[in-house]
Amino acid sequence: MRTATLGPAERAESLASMAERELDVLVVGGGVVGAGTALDAVTRGLSTGLVEARDWASGTSSRSSKLIHGGLRYLEMLDFALVREALKERGLLLEKLAPHLVKPVPFLYPLQHKGWERLYAGAGVALYDAMSMAPGHGRGLPVHRHLSRRHALRVAPCLKKDALVGALQYYDAQVDDARFVTALARTAAAYGAKVANRTRATGFLREGERVVGARIQDVEGGGEYEVRAKQVVNATGVWTDDTQAMVGERGRFHVRASKGIHLVVPKDRIHSTTGLILRTEKSVLFVIPWGRHWIVGTTDTDWDLDKAHPAASSADIDYLLEHVNSVLAVPLTRDDVQGVYAGLRPLLAGESDATSKLSREHTVAHPVPGLVVVAGGKYTTYRVMAKDAVDEAVHGLDARVAACVTEDTPLVGAEGYRALWNARARIAARTGLHVVRVEHLLNRYGSLAEEVLELVAGDASLGRPLQAADDYLRAEIVYAASHEGARHLDDVLTRRTRISIETFDRGTRSAREAAELMAPVLGWDEGRIEREVQHYEKRVEAERESQRQPDDLTADAARLGAPDIIPL
Repeated sequence: MRTATLGPAERAESLASMAERELDVLVVGGGVVGAGTALDAVTRGLSTGLVEARDWASGTSSRSSKLIHGGLRYLEMLDFALVREALKERGLLLEKLAPHLVKPVPFLYPLQHKGWERLYAGAGVALYDAMSMAPGHGRGLPVHRHLSRRHALRVAPCLKKDALVGALQYYDAQVDDARFVTALARTAAAYGAKVANRTRATGFLREGERVVGARIQDVEGGGEYEVRAKQVVNATGVWTDDTQAMVGERGRFHVRASKGIHLVVPKDRIHSTTGLILRTEKSVLFVIPWGRHWIVGTTDTDWDLDKAHPAASSADIDYLLEHVNSVLAVPLTRDDVQGVYAGLRPLLAGESDATSKLSREHTVAHPVPGLVVVAGGKYTTYRVMAKDAVDEAVHGLDARVAACVTEDTPLVGAEGYRALWNARARIAARTGLHVVRVEHLLNRYGSLAEEVLELVAGDASLGRPLQAADDYLRAEIVYAASHEGARHLDDVLTRRTRISIETFDRGTRSAREAAELMAPVLGWDEGRIEREVQHYEKRVEAERESQRQPDDLTADAARLGAPDIIPL
């Protein structure tokens, strides 16, 4: 397995290579499903390309609830197959594929009715645990437990005493969704896939009715390429219908966007040792531990405005605060909110008007020869979606192709992670970093943390934290540009790190320091540094303004006040 570096030189080489010779599979879309599809294809021995119009995971895949879970509410809907499938994937990710990125997280479910609710909810959670421990599904999490009201309040003192009569506690898992997608793309590259972000598919190449590739625009350099492939996979999520329209054929299904927003608040605002899961009139509400913060979400509303930058309105924020405050002894206010982010779920359009009723199942189709479309699904089951998409593409290849092996293919950073974790005190002593810093690096990069530490060994100043975001080392900013494919300041502050939602200034105070660290890697001059900083500040202000607007229409208009960055 070769290096997994996604620096500027590797991106240029990938683009040139894709244009030189016909690929077996070209994947359009660099979210979790697209990156997973590229990894699946290349590990079957297929020559593979992956293109993404913006940054890795810049759409839905960086704006989720950060959960890897079976979905208790789907169990209540009697969708046993979906839950069983998701729980198997949860076990694989925790134990084998990405233990450095996917971590257990406890949740408390407050009971509000005596007797029947404990029996009903308890039976559901017991079934959830049993399904997760079935053969082959993984046993990596503790089983649920029943708590009295007194015990529940010791675990979660933040709760109002009259908000519960008892509780259940169970375990699921969480992930930094954007980092996970970058790791997928890097793993695919390590096995030989050609991957390039900031490369937009502007049309499909046709020979008769057959799709034989795609026209690709280098959004950074301005060049255009014709990338030929025996099979093209459209994995563009909420953009599926738009991408499908480039073929000039009617799609077999439609994808509908549902907006979900999340709030990020400091850890000290909610006094609890566990996450919370609460019922709402439409769905469920999570309060999720997130390092030194909590994530509160989510909403579920139809969205037909700008897909690239879904906006959170004031009404969305009030909805979440109202619902979480219904059980908190000390209510949250707007002033407690450090960050807000909004994402769009790609739901397969059904006959119901309620987006929460639309399917989270996925589907794969071959609408015209040479083109496979994969859509729907949920983050946790990305690997199954990728497998199904490549299985479908294989039908169009005139050769025998190996079966899927991603169930046994760890992501970069997974191999050796546990050994390094056990040696973290020794690593701290060797590097001069506090052991907490070493743990932070291991939980973000796994065994690749050694590459970050090599940067510090070469320049001791990179071992210092950012001045206005001291959870992150300066070396991580350099590494994001040199190894992880970050092309812009926004990529680093929003996705390679989470500074944009974990600080009250939304990352504006870190912007210049981060841009100056990226500059030598990406060849930026002073003018370019200034443009990157100004663009980021405008983006943050547009988001803040959108969050002051009363509804989706006005919030969308305010958010679009900051244009996408165009390299000059």
